[in-house]
Amino acid sequence: MNPNLFSHANLDKLKQKAQKTLHRSLDQHVKLAVTGLSGSGKTAFITALVKHLTTQTKKQNLPFFDVVKDDRLIAAKQVPQSALDIPTFDYPNAINCLLNSEPSWPKSTKRINTLTIAIRYETKHGLKQHVSPQSTLYLELIDYPGEWLIDLPMLEQDYLSWSESMLSLLEKPEYSEYARPFLTELEQFNSEENIDEQVLKQLSNLYTQALKQLKAQTQLAYLQPGRQLIPGDLEDAPILLFFPCRESNDKENSQYSHLASRFKAYKKQVLTPFYKDYFCEFDRQLVLVDVMSALNDGPQSLLEQKHTLQAVLQSFNYGRSNLIKRLFSPKIDKVLFAANKCDHVNCTQQVAIAQLLHDLVGEQANDMRFNGVQIETMAMSSVQSTLAKRIKEGDKALDCIYGKPLNEDEWLTYLPPEPPNHFITQSQWPTHGFEFISFAPLPSAKSELTHTRLDHALQFLIGDKLQ
Repeated sequence: MNPNLFSHANLDKLKQKAQKTLHRSLDQHVKLAVTGLSGSGKTAFITALVKHLTTQTKKQNLPFFDVVKDDRLIAAKQVPQSALDIPTFDYPNAINCLLNSEPSWPKSTKRINTLTIAIRYETKHGLKQHVSPQSTLYLELIDYPGEWLIDLPMLEQDYLSWSESMLSLLEKPEYSEYARPFLTELEQFNSEENIDEQVLKQLSNLYTQALKQLKAQTQLAYLQPGRQLIPGDLEDAPILLFFPCRESNDKENSQYSHLASRFKAYKKQVLTPFYKDYFCEFDRQLVLVDVMSALNDGPQSLLEQKHTLQAVLQSFNYGRSNLIKRLFSPKIDKVLFAANKCDHVNCTQQVAIAQLLHDLVGEQANDMRFNGVQIETMAMSSVQSTLAKRIKEGDKALDCIYGKPLNEDEWLTYLPPEPPNHFITQSQWPTHGFEFISFAPLPSAKSELTHTRLDHALQFLIGDKLQ
């Protein structure tokens, strides 16, 4: 390698880091964690955020976003990112998906991406106004596969405890049929034998197939390791060739000790850098949750989603922030829990969806508030996919929604089932369950997106930084 090129690359990194530190010291840089499980809508949210901040900043479009309502937003644009070794979020492709004549949802993220938006605005009051009548806030976002988020709780486990938790999950009646080939082979596996790479690879492949089947056929999110589902640049890497095994032994060079060492290496070489590089410096957090898909899948999925959210949220740093902490030990001081895709139910039912999410995360939200974190829960659709439609049925008026079901050609007027406004157990579950329909994005008028409460979300998350 050319030493001059190496030194220039390092110099650029140092310059970028120094610039970010300067912006943080002036409270002009916010790192927003857009958190969500696979399919929760992270990519669509980031796309909608960029579109609305850059080309759709009219009052009628963002009426509850104060910097727009007060005519203080000058302009916003995407700027070069500070993380030079991470791909840039593919905004052009994502927005094209949503603005096509036959709009579609952007493809799920298969690798980590980042994007920074510079928001130029007129200052309203305080020290900023005395320094300059205008200021710039740098909003940094990171997009990543939701499957990778699920791996963070593994950092607190050893191989034996992880194996027990995953096998207990796979053996549940609701999921065991999808994992049957793996579980059957595992019964014949002798963990005390000397290492046989072919046997380990075969069982690892069967385990990966079980995870893929569960992902495709259920709404179960707690599937570890996530990189067996979305490997990224670790495709076919030996570090991914491990699986859960209960038969513990300390025999050197045994199959079990080899699996345990791979698990340990995965945590050290994959998870720890991922956590330190991308999950330790957030200032604000948006947690997107698709509660309706979990309701569709049944009581076990709703319970698993509750447990998964609890486990994942423990991986972030929460607490009241100040200037010194933001520079040297950043903590998340605002968290917005959003029941996404809320327009898949009618307007009157959206309150129940938000209340259900509030109940799912209630324990974690209480702990965060105790530590000085501001919490909000709402129902939101970052990209709208249905229209409200009231129809008459005899003497009754029914609040329906109108849209194009996903992967279908015909539009549909649909009366959604009534969602619960709190967590319900299996004994409380309706006899016929729930059947919420997934919809494609609405066709755009004048190449513009529509939303439900995106402006409320922006105001809560960064409104105070744009004063």
